[in-house]
Amino acid sequence: MQPENAMRPAPWRDVAAFLMQPGWTTYAFWLLLAASLLAAALAWARDPAQRTPRTAGIWLLRVLIGAMWWQQSLWKIPPNFDGLKYWMQQMVEHASIPLQSAIVADIVLPNIAVFGPLVYAVEVAIGVSLMLGLWSRLGALAGLAMALNLWLGLYSAPGEWPWTYFFLIVIQAWFAIDPPGRELGLDALPGPARRPRFIT
Repeated sequence: MQPENAMRPAPWRDVAAFLMQPGWTTYAFWLLLAASLLAAALAWARDPAQRTPRTAGIWLLRVLIGAMWWQQSLWKIPPNFDGLKYWMQQMVEHASIPLQSAIVADIVLPNIAVFGPLVYAVEVAIGVSLMLGLWSRLGALAGLAMALNLWLGLYSAPGEWPWTYFFLIVIQAWFAIDPPGRELGLDALPGPARRPRFIT
């Protein structure tokens, strides 16, 4: 039983702790956030169509989802993959598709030195893509693939609610259909000839 005077977790405390935690990852996050604000300001200044509550709302949602991917990458920073190995073992035991379980057990886990950094790099790339609004359709598609993997892999894991991952699938699919970087992101800035429309 928790003592009455014990401090309970609260969202604002968790956010403050994340933003003030010492280390290079915090500085990198603040730089990403500053770059996202700069991109939004440039898009706002250059294009009157960007100056709407809708675009501001999409920017905020995009940055929040990007920050989630960034934060979730932090416990997978090489060379420490203990947490990742635990959840991959959960996939082996609880995946809804036997083939996925076999691939994780026979290929991914024995080669965690290869797949661990790959998972970390992909999650960082998704976070950066969404926070900056850069190649946001590509970032959303990568996030969609990762979310599908989590949903199917942890579908029956104890204590997991499958709808959590399904809602993430819905968000990423929405972003892939309507890339959010076109709203106050780098994808909204001039230069479409330099960026294939498919990925922005």
